[in-house]
Amino acid sequence: HRQVQEEMDDQHRLQNEDQLVQKQETDSPEVENQDQEEIDSETQGKNGDDQKQLERCQKTKQQKGTLPGHSLYSCEICDKIFSGQKGFTIHMRNHMREKTYGCTTCGKRYYSRSGLNLHMRTHTGEKPFTCATCGKSYGSRVSLNFHMRTHTGERRFKCGVCGKDFRQSSLRYHMMTHTGEKPVSCMTCGKTFTHKGNLSEHIKTHTGEKPFSCSTCGKCFRGKSSLNYHMKNHSEEKPFSCVTCGKGFLRKSHLICHMRSHTGEKPFSCMTCGKSFSVKCNLTFHMKTHTNEKPFSCAICGKGYHNKSSFNYHMRNHTEEKPFLCVTCGKGFVHNSHLILHMRSHTGEKPFTSQVAAFLFPF
Repeated sequence: HRQVQEEMDDQHRLQNEDQLVQKQETDSPEVENQDQEEIDSETQGKNGDDQKQLERCQKTKQQKGTLPGHSLYSCEICDKIFSGQKGFTIHMRNHMREKTYGCTTCGKRYYSRSGLNLHMRTHTGEKPFTCATCGKSYGSRVSLNFHMRTHTGERRFKCGVCGKDFRQSSLRYHMMTHTGEKPVSCMTCGKTFTHKGNLSEHIKTHTGEKPFSCSTCGKCFRGKSSLNYHMKNHSEEKPFSCVTCGKGFLRKSHLICHMRSHTGEKPFSCMTCGKSFSVKCNLTFHMKTHTNEKPFSCAICGKGYHNKSSFNYHMRNHTEEKPFLCVTCGKGFVHNSHLILHMRSHTGEKPFTSQVAAFLFPF
């Protein structure tokens, strides 16, 4: 389970690497966010001392009220709060100044050259920060520091609901899984998220932006983590094998989910109707049948869908895209299931009666 968690943590860090760049450029100390320890130590110095002083002031203020000679400055644009005028003034400049440094690969823009340089590593794959304990490398010192906690076991705050241990900033987000709080929402479809990074990834489903492309097959992806995951399909490396049927998997978490097909375990239950599922994503899709939520709508015929995969499946009917090709005769098909049925015309396999085959395979 520890290895599965580390893999999930790696994917989450990759998805939010660009968010960390934005955070380093724009964040100043907040009253409610004491996650400043995440900021690259190269950018600290005096600011680190200011942050410690701010935390002391805010703790005292929360406990005893405002101290004499201490004023709070609130940004009317983003609601961040500062204990000193200097930090507040620097923060306000971030709202007024332009993002003059642009990425030539995906077009994203940044306030500083250092921010752009950090972002470029997501395209080049450069990982100059290496863990001295296990040798794993990362694109930023922030990610390395985050990783180092897996060795030191540094977890300081316990969840009062489930008892799990977290860093303070992570505990704040973890609690949202219990409360159901999702404070950021998509302006296009209204879908809500716990993290801004997740919202940023979601927005790309509306814009169609896919800046990360596979150098082997040309397929494009919205995030670097999705590209890295896809690349394993080319390497054919499947180190996790099922002891029951021998099927191989890229990740241990996928093997664990697969094993439930043998054991019949379905740990995820619908609170509305009681139906159970072997994987959480299937429960999520199922819940939309109760709420009738269909956030993915076809611009051509207006038909709505519960999830992106069903929407993509439908869109092929309009575009006539046939990505599934028969290796024997070269015929293309819109859906993989149609290709599987077609292949039986070459192998001679006839698992259905003639009437059923005519209905399922009319071409």
